[in-house]
Amino acid sequence: MKKILITAVVVVVIALASSNGITPAYLAAAPGVASGIGAKLLCSARYVSGFSEQQSLDDLVQYSPLLEYLNIEFDDNLRQVHASLFGMAPRTASYVEGIGCYSDFDGYPERASYQQTLPMPVFTSHWPHGSRVDTINHALQSQLDQMISSDNSQGLNTRALLIVKDGRIVAESYAQNVNPETPVLGWSMAKSLMAVMLGNLEYRGILDTGMQPVFREWSHDERSTITLQNLLTMTDGLDFSEQYNPGDDATAMLFTEPSSSDYAIRRPLRYEPGARFNYSSGTANLLSRVYFDHTGATLSDSLQDYRQHIATPMSFQHSVFETDAAGILVGSSYFYASARDWARLGQMMLNGGVLNGARIVNEEWVRRATTPNNSDNNRAYGYQWWLNRGNRSLRWPDLPADAYAAQGNREQSITVMPSRNMVVVRLGWTSGRYPINDRVAEMLSWFTEEPRGL
Repeated sequence: MKKILITAVVVVVIALASSNGITPAYLAAAPGVASGIGAKLLCSARYVSGFSEQQSLDDLVQYSPLLEYLNIEFDDNLRQVHASLFGMAPRTASYVEGIGCYSDFDGYPERASYQQTLPMPVFTSHWPHGSRVDTINHALQSQLDQMISSDNSQGLNTRALLIVKDGRIVAESYAQNVNPETPVLGWSMAKSLMAVMLGNLEYRGILDTGMQPVFREWSHDERSTITLQNLLTMTDGLDFSEQYNPGDDATAMLFTEPSSSDYAIRRPLRYEPGARFNYSSGTANLLSRVYFDHTGATLSDSLQDYRQHIATPMSFQHSVFETDAAGILVGSSYFYASARDWARLGQMMLNGGVLNGARIVNEEWVRRATTPNNSDNNRAYGYQWWLNRGNRSLRWPDLPADAYAAQGNREQSITVMPSRNMVVVRLGWTSGRYPINDRVAEMLSWFTEEPRGL
């Protein structure tokens, strides 16, 4: 009887889909993608961010009405989530201490066998080194509280707003079960962090942005001319679709594949390297693979390098960088961090590559990372950082021309403004557009000093 019911449902879905122009490829991929996204995101929301089952589910279904039909089972004892679509394409995502959640795949034991050595140290000194924040400006705090309240009365689902001015947190507001210690999914803001991690390898003399071929798999074909610089600026020329429909590259890579970088390495060349900007999470995961390959090529070694040279000197207090089933960090998407930790990343860039007295990247690397690329279609992008300048008009017309930002799905952002010595973090779960230009411009108006020279 159950099989008959499932068959009937599938027939109805196919009929409805066909009448709406949905392709067979879309339908074939939909169950696997739906189960994959459900298991993965629910597992991380529940066991990394600590959200309730209901909030986790409410967030998930904002992506697609189809996800409302998932069969979901949370296992708080094993910290797993099981998901299937009408019983099809069942998928389980499991939490592992220190590296978060990812879907389980047979033949990939790396994540399950990982043992975190020590938790990240938590310091009680002043931010950014420690967790103490006693630099709040009460007038600014009141204004920021009003802003987050206004956002959420409009259905924008803003969960954190934080302002760093002159190296100090002067206001921070939270909502929707997020607090200063909640690790929040940054989505593509992870790309900006991964670029910094490669910049750190360059600072240590391990990498050269001109290196080619980047991967041995590309040694004997036209992809051999792609440089690390091309990957950093998203001008590699690889054929990758950054759409999020079933059957597209991004969803296949993130929700149905055990190794995100293996998927991306297989993509063919479409454009001449360096000529065209093409935003691609596949490219970001190739950068993750470069980091993995140059830090020991094992899960334990690469995570140890990250902890020693990035997370500890930058004093990340409440963060998790998740790996895929192959044990490689998912640098396109899966870094969870508190607003204060995200602000540390922005402050390090604002400081020219230094935080807490430790140099993470060269000052010259920061300059290159925030310089427009040389593509023929979109130059307002640096080393995985979005730039205000570079095209004919400013990306954020009411912000300083030297502004740049890490940005992620659901309208996450870290906006860095060197001429105003200021960093703004916004975290949330917005389905449409968030007015980041207007909100940050309003925050700037709260400060009366003249901007520093551009």
